[in-house]
Amino acid sequence: MTVAKKFVENGASVVILGRRKEPLDSTSEMLTKIINEKNSKGFVKIFSGVDVSDEKSVTEMFDALKNEGINIDVIVNNAGVSGPVTCFPHAPLEDFRSTVDIHLTGTFWTSVQALKVMKEGGKIITISTFFAEERPLEQRPYRFRGPYTASQGAKNRLVEAMSWELTEKGIISIGTNPGPVHSDRIYKTVYPKAASEFLRVSGFEDLTPAEVEAANKEIVGLLGEDEDTIKNGIKAAAEKLGKQESTFTNLLNKVQSIAEKIQKNTSTMIADQQFLSQDQVATTVLTLSDDQQAKILNGKIIPGDRVFYPVRSHITSVPETVKQYDYSSKIAVLTIDATDEEDAKKAEEIATNVQANGGQAICFISDKCSKEIQDSIGNKFHSHVIDFSNNEEITRWFNTAKSKGDIEVFIHITGKVPTISKLTELSRSEWDELTDKFINIPATVSQNAMGIFVPNGSEDPRLFKDAKGRIVIIGPDLPHGKKIGGGERAKVEVFRGALRPFATTINQELSDVLKSNVRTFLVLAGTVDGKEPNNARITDTVNYLISDDSKSSAEVIFCPDESR
Repeated sequence: MTVAKKFVENGASVVILGRRKEPLDSTSEMLTKIINEKNSKGFVKIFSGVDVSDEKSVTEMFDALKNEGINIDVIVNNAGVSGPVTCFPHAPLEDFRSTVDIHLTGTFWTSVQALKVMKEGGKIITISTFFAEERPLEQRPYRFRGPYTASQGAKNRLVEAMSWELTEKGIISIGTNPGPVHSDRIYKTVYPKAASEFLRVSGFEDLTPAEVEAANKEIVGLLGEDEDTIKNGIKAAAEKLGKQESTFTNLLNKVQSIAEKIQKNTSTMIADQQFLSQDQVATTVLTLSDDQQAKILNGKIIPGDRVFYPVRSHITSVPETVKQYDYSSKIAVLTIDATDEEDAKKAEEIATNVQANGGQAICFISDKCSKEIQDSIGNKFHSHVIDFSNNEEITRWFNTAKSKGDIEVFIHITGKVPTISKLTELSRSEWDELTDKFINIPATVSQNAMGIFVPNGSEDPRLFKDAKGRIVIIGPDLPHGKKIGGGERAKVEVFRGALRPFATTINQELSDVLKSNVRTFLVLAGTVDGKEPNNARITDTVNYLISDDSKSSAEVIFCPDESR
């Protein structure tokens, strides 16, 4: 609401949407008072009960504005949730999807619907985060926040794609990535939840991981309360869960200690060790709304974090010479969501390599693939057509594959981004199909694969230690051809921009937190200058990623076609 206040103080009218009526009403009252004091001609209009992830409510809101003849000059996309703050294997897939729906789809659909009431010179300003990727080669993993980082990475790339697509309308798209900002949500929710997850993974006193989680659900909300409230809350939790009060007192103190340490460690990466204030973020947004500034910065992601965040190198090509992997008596499971015949040929070449070198390829083909693709793969390899949107079905078929022998690797092929004119011209259902294909389904496949490599690891993270396994996601190719425009690349980068931070984040969890040898790698074919992807190089990359050579690799994203 600080952003709205900043605009009102500078003479603007504001329209605010949100899920809860009470805070919107109090904000409206505060803003109206400022308008009256300044004697401006502004007004405040609120739409309560509007969830940005809900197609109907967002559409109806902008239809109402259009019917009332209200034009919007600046849209500020700032809705968000923490999402599940836990290691990816333990993150409920329903919560994963919900996080994507709010952060990414909410931004997309709000922006698209806003076009109904925007004229030339309008601006779409999207607030994202520095924990993702500001640029494709800048990966900042954010442990315990897999769906959050995937959504935010895609949002940054969506900002760029919209700048290409809306130029003809004279509408500008800019993103800004504030770093840690002073807010109750960080201090009372995100940091304590992260601290709780560290303790679930590492254990605390004689509590099992499940008991640590159950206890923290009861007591973490007590942080910041008075002494009597904390004491009574701990007593109630101890009675409910059948544990000693002293254990829960110690646990809460430990959560607070770790949360404060996380906050302090983050602040030490800032020159003056100060998080941004809400007002500073609002000032940034107001500045970006200036006509001249907006024209200069159209399509850019403006860093606002001030954090010097040290990261490893995460992106590379693949060695020119790769030793053929021996698949003897091993199974490679391929999940294939091919968009066209080129994607199918990619899958077939990998499967052929597996079987030519002693292994068995088991192919699960999406029921969304064409009948021709299903038949082509099915006639050559052990295959089944399944519904990738059905988590239970994937789980069942993966367990069936496991019963056939030792699974060495799961390889998921997302297929290309389908041929579309503009993202901003898609229907909501068409957009949802893309987020499923390139974000939700790869996450579902990856989590189920982890369940095969580490049975019960979701509930007991200790089981991940020293466990082995490889998951390879082959994401959408860059477009190829002699004259590929920036807008064409930008569309594809939205979804590659989700997969990159997703891969870096969950690998950081696997290696640094869970001390596991399970790895999830991302392969992105194609080149920035439009060369056609080389399937042999992709197969070589898979061979390398399964080998022991990749086990200690800091790089988790491989671009096999990028070479001099």
